[in-house]
Amino acid sequence: MLQRPAVFVDRDGTLNHQIVRAGKPYPPSTLNEFRLFAGVPAACAQLQAASFVLVVVTNQPDVGRGTQTQAAVEAMHALLRRMVPYLERIEVCYAPGQGHDHPENRRRKPAAGMLLDAAAALDLDLNSSWMVGDRWSDIEAGHAAGCQTILIDHGYGERAPITPPQFTVKSFVAATSIILAHPRR
Repeated sequence: MLQRPAVFVDRDGTLNHQIVRAGKPYPPSTLNEFRLFAGVPAACAQLQAASFVLVVVTNQPDVGRGTQTQAAVEAMHALLRRMVPYLERIEVCYAPGQGHDHPENRRRKPAAGMLLDAAAALDLDLNSSWMVGDRWSDIEAGHAAGCQTILIDHGYGERAPITPPQFTVKSFVAATSIILAHPRR
């Protein structure tokens, strides 16, 4: 069977609005705060029509830290699937990060574990795939998996990725245009 290309997509700050406090992004904490950016469902439909498998890869460390419930995150993912039915898979890492020893750390971005797990489960061609996200850890995870990368730059006060993204844009819609304009590797 021929492996398929994917677009791996971060969730908060990429598909849906993040909550920014003091220049730092945070995930929405309730369903009422969960709002997609304009054009996301249509952009996802275009990617699916171009034969890309859409996979969300998201760190949700607040669950591991005990400040968010897994049920709340799963409710947001159920809503996301209704709003964007083109998503084939949602990979989530609940590891708390920040130096904690946790069995899921191999999946926590900037590690490539979520991308590798999805690629194995869905028979994806990582070399022909893309990683789109708004944080340095998204870009580093994409590079570690062998994907092309696109950074959505919201101007956070964070360090830059060690390996720069191939492209930098201002929205997921703009990232979609770049992906569709580039031939597969």
